[in-house]
Amino acid sequence: MRDNGRNRPRIAVLAALATVLAATAACGGGDGGGGSKDADSGPVTLTVDVFGEFGYDGLYKQYEASHPGVTIKQRKVSTLDDYKPRIQQWIATGSGAGDVVALEEGILATYMQQRGKFLNLLDYGGASLQQNYLPWKWQMGLSPDGKQLVGLGTDIGPLGMCYRKDLFKKAGLPTERDEVSKLWPTWDGFFQAGQRFQAKQPGVKWLDGPAAILRTTVLQESGKGPGYSYFDKDNKLVFDTNPAIKTAFDTTLKFEQAKMTGDMQVFTPPWQTALKRDTFATVPCPSWMLGGIEEFSGSYGKGKWDVAAVPGGSGYWGGSWLAVPKQTKHPKQAAELAKFLTGTQGQVGAYKEKNTFPSATTAAQDPAVANAKSPYFSDAPTGRLFGEMAAQVKPVYLGPRNEDVRQAVENVLISVGQGKIPADQAWGKAVEAAKKAAR
Repeated sequence: MRDNGRNRPRIAVLAALATVLAATAACGGGDGGGGSKDADSGPVTLTVDVFGEFGYDGLYKQYEASHPGVTIKQRKVSTLDDYKPRIQQWIATGSGAGDVVALEEGILATYMQQRGKFLNLLDYGGASLQQNYLPWKWQMGLSPDGKQLVGLGTDIGPLGMCYRKDLFKKAGLPTERDEVSKLWPTWDGFFQAGQRFQAKQPGVKWLDGPAAILRTTVLQESGKGPGYSYFDKDNKLVFDTNPAIKTAFDTTLKFEQAKMTGDMQVFTPPWQTALKRDTFATVPCPSWMLGGIEEFSGSYGKGKWDVAAVPGGSGYWGGSWLAVPKQTKHPKQAAELAKFLTGTQGQVGAYKEKNTFPSATTAAQDPAVANAKSPYFSDAPTGRLFGEMAAQVKPVYLGPRNEDVRQAVENVLISVGQGKIPADQAWGKAVEAAKKAAR
């Protein structure tokens, strides 16, 4: 039953809100003190806020072992959409945030505009890591004037296409990854393969939903074209004038019109449940998504999944930075932890644990990454596959309201698949939704 709140006394709402804010502040690493001095006389607990899969569990243990007196507490939520309101509240109120927080590429620009609320990691030796990084990844963590290092890069998300080998076999499609890749050099080829699949397997959707394919094609087309997506580099909304966006939208809409997706959002509970069933056969997957598929599919999916090339050439989706809010009580220790997690060995360790592909070239060249295979994904040579994609990545600028627009547009596409919006009205509705979300 949905409670619209009309019968709830205003005082109760305010009291509940105060309780939530107080609880959030109490469990965070900061006190709003600006990080002016380190409160490190004795045992220290450092809180790290992340979403999705970062692959840090083993690294935390290593760090604690080599830093007696330091305990690391991770707070993780499954999706970026769940993470965004939390970090917005923490940074806005000046309390409640962890000592180290993850900033995904879609929200990085927002906090770059609020960089005064974060430590300048150049003051804590962050510059020593610059030589390790892909130049564009390093540059995106810097303020526009280059004087403040807001975040140290973690992973990037080079793309592949994850597919269910067993379901392909039932549909009479090739199952070996090289042959599968030949099916879809383009998104039209991918659509045609999906038609063949669903003709033989009508109870299984070709794709999980529109979100993954939209995010993939937006970044592919934007990288080939202007180098920005929903917003230009002056943060002006260009959703309805950027040809890259219209191409990506039309590509995604085609699959929705044909009822070829399950209309699910990545990492949501329905998506997690679907992984343990024969619900969908493919999902565009950045390297970090492999860890999520393995976690939620469990023993049911082992050996059933494989990874092929993504249609449309190279591309990426996702990637994050680690930043230290000034509200931390332990600025020096928090900065040291961020440097450890994003250094070469930290990125190698994260990749080995959760397939988060390194943004540090020194880590990507490490044999543990370059020669890696995934037993869960049918021994796919993930290090080589994703390494080849990473070398071709063209970075795309994302504006401060990028995630709000992205989510609004995905909702329009899902409504098309659900029959709530006619396909011939989808673009107009998307333009309206984008403009509203960008306000």
